[in-house]
Amino acid sequence: RKGEHQKVMDDVRRAGFVRVRVDGEVLEITEDIKLDKNKKHSVEIVVDRLVVRDGIRSRLADSLEVALRWGEGLAVVNVLGDPGEDILFSQKLACPDCGFSLGEIAPRVFSFNSPYGACPKCSGIGVMKEVDPDLVIPDRRLSIVKGAVAPFAGGGNGKQGRGNYYGQLIEAAARHHGFDPFAPVEEGGEALLDLILYGDPEPMPFKYQGAYGFVREKYVRFEGAIHILERKYRESTVDWVREEIEEYMSAIPCPACAGRRLRPESLAVRIGEGGKNIAEVTALPVDEALDYFGGLHLEGKEGVISAPILKEINARLGFLNNVGLGYLTLDRAASTLSGGEAQRIRLATQIGSGLVGVLYILDEPSIGLHQRDNARLIATLERLRDQGNTVIVVEHDEDTIRAADFVVDIGPGAGEYGGRVVAAGPLGEVLASEDSVTAQYLSGRKRIEVPSRRPVTGRRLEIKGAREHNLKGIDVAIPLGLFVCVTGVSGSGKSTLITEILYRRLAQELNRSKVKPGRHDAILGVENLRRVIEIDQSPIGRTPRSNPVTYTGVFDHIREVFAMTPEAKARGYKRGRFSFNLSGGRCEACRGDGIIKIEMHFLPDVYVPCEVCGGKRYNRETLEITYKGKTIADILEMNVDQGVQFFENIPSVKRKLQVLKDVGLGYIRLGQPATQLSGGEAQRVKLATELSRQGDSGALYILDEPTTGLHMADVHRLLEVLQRLVDAGATVVVIEHNLDVIKCADWIIDLGPEGGDGGGWVVAAGTPEQVATVDGSHTGRFLRRVLDGLFERNQKIRNSENLLSSTKPVPL
Repeated sequence: RKGEHQKVMDDVRRAGFVRVRVDGEVLEITEDIKLDKNKKHSVEIVVDRLVVRDGIRSRLADSLEVALRWGEGLAVVNVLGDPGEDILFSQKLACPDCGFSLGEIAPRVFSFNSPYGACPKCSGIGVMKEVDPDLVIPDRRLSIVKGAVAPFAGGGNGKQGRGNYYGQLIEAAARHHGFDPFAPVEEGGEALLDLILYGDPEPMPFKYQGAYGFVREKYVRFEGAIHILERKYRESTVDWVREEIEEYMSAIPCPACAGRRLRPESLAVRIGEGGKNIAEVTALPVDEALDYFGGLHLEGKEGVISAPILKEINARLGFLNNVGLGYLTLDRAASTLSGGEAQRIRLATQIGSGLVGVLYILDEPSIGLHQRDNARLIATLERLRDQGNTVIVVEHDEDTIRAADFVVDIGPGAGEYGGRVVAAGPLGEVLASEDSVTAQYLSGRKRIEVPSRRPVTGRRLEIKGAREHNLKGIDVAIPLGLFVCVTGVSGSGKSTLITEILYRRLAQELNRSKVKPGRHDAILGVENLRRVIEIDQSPIGRTPRSNPVTYTGVFDHIREVFAMTPEAKARGYKRGRFSFNLSGGRCEACRGDGIIKIEMHFLPDVYVPCEVCGGKRYNRETLEITYKGKTIADILEMNVDQGVQFFENIPSVKRKLQVLKDVGLGYIRLGQPATQLSGGEAQRVKLATELSRQGDSGALYILDEPTTGLHMADVHRLLEVLQRLVDAGATVVVIEHNLDVIKCADWIIDLGPEGGDGGGWVVAAGTPEQVATVDGSHTGRFLRRVLDGLFERNQKIRNSENLLSSTKPVPL
């Protein structure tokens, strides 16, 4: 190489060779070889000269071995003839023509978590963040002046003020190129979009009016909104600036590996008749991968080596398929899995281990699982049991409870009203228990009745051309003012349709959100809505300061009550005195937390009660103010049931607490930290907050599997809450597998028929009775059993009523 000529000659002399070939010419080492240090030369050691004849095999092997050793795995055989020919031999995985080479083929080469296999551009992530044009200009119906360019909205002459430089620059660029900045951006077509996003390299005159009225004129080059954001993101060292810009960025597939996360060298290795590389194999769903590896047959030495490996692969894929995950692709990101899917993957791993004498504990394995797949899950659990293991399942699913060998029912209520073993034993013994709420629902003594259906009105939302993920460009109509349930097997596209497309588009339109919706053509009927609310099971707060009364807003009224007491008025205490978030009334030792955090460095942090206030959060002076003999700290320690009775004469407080009680949260403490609430409890607190507001016919509520973690009695209360929202004029859209919820819906949209690539179609739409008649609907098949059972039971009731009406009164 350039600059290494002296090292090359020293190595050759030290090796003792007398001839070299420099740029094709054979020279003796004793000659004065001139090498230009500024040029690259081809310097080759001449090891031997042979004439092809019998008896040279041993010498040829020795010479080639020497050549490969000194050539570090490369050797050239020059065949003398007319013309001569050089033949390159290599011990390396390299192409002699283009120079492409591979390292040692090892498992790490095929791992995107290893630097040996990961794509060097995206570091094995497969995606890169780039400024998204759809987030920069989310609504093309707006004009530049009205804020069409979201990062610089309000920067034109429509709103003069500090920080509007780029807004004015975009407006000036539009005027300079003949576009009207007051007209909708979509009227300017692709030319205006291209100008706004990518700019113009030619200088243009620009008059900038500053915050204090000064005017500057100069010639500038408009680099475009995307280039401005990219430059600021690249150059900024301030975290909040980069975070703001990230709101306008989306993850796109890496341009180097096309999202496959591996190096080209790794992707060049292919197996089987189809010649698939590892990225193509892992892109297959589990059921298709099972067929692929089942039909993969390698010959000779490769067949012997691969036999035990293929056996293990097929076994693990079979376990995944048996627990109802055949629709998942092998390269599915873990962050996109539901809790139930992740749990079933771990379950399949344990089945494959073949251990005996193990105690397995599963918490709600049926989460996110359609009734069709429930039987396979139960069979899997029974298989673990039959192997000699003990399986303990925390579950609310009726089929799982009925399949259990032994049932332990905890209750009878929740929170401080529970904590006792109500019934234990085989299912038959538990069903006979009078105290068990579970037994009352399983035996039919309590049941969730089907309400009367609401009529379908003309108002509706129409999703056109939904094609995100596995959706097949479908059109879906959602009637407004009804309780709508979206059903289908796991992976059929329910969350994609409702959460990623419908909610995100409506959030953009109604809430000015910066989220990017999934691919679709349009959503019609948005003018019928005023707001959209997604009520999920995420915590109502991340710190102990957040609690049910602060989230619902009832604490403001409670503090107002304390501020109106005679003692508080005499001392001049206002409402803020009774807030544990403000200085003055709170304990300053713990700053109103009631607890002190002790950092343990390499161990988890330890929380201890504050020694000054004893965990009451307030200082002594504040706690001297009482209402009906209770301090503000005593109020926070009450549960909701106690609070309803205590504030029965304060309508503003009682009304909000009554709603919390109505949704089944009468047992939680008013000041219970948000970190101690379960997902179902947090969701019902959010529902109670919405119920405490006035009815809104323009509201759309979206819930994704709200029955997760809920007992049958809790599901009963949840349905009553949702029905109240609909009765108030709102629209409720629920993604659900629970048949009790599905049968109570006014309208069902069933997706499928299968999961993954086999889904993404609308299988059925209509009332539960109509969907139950569709043969191709898995949901309809199970719904038919529920509705038929209700029909038979109601018929028996009607027959008995007719019998009683035709005879004398009978004491019951």
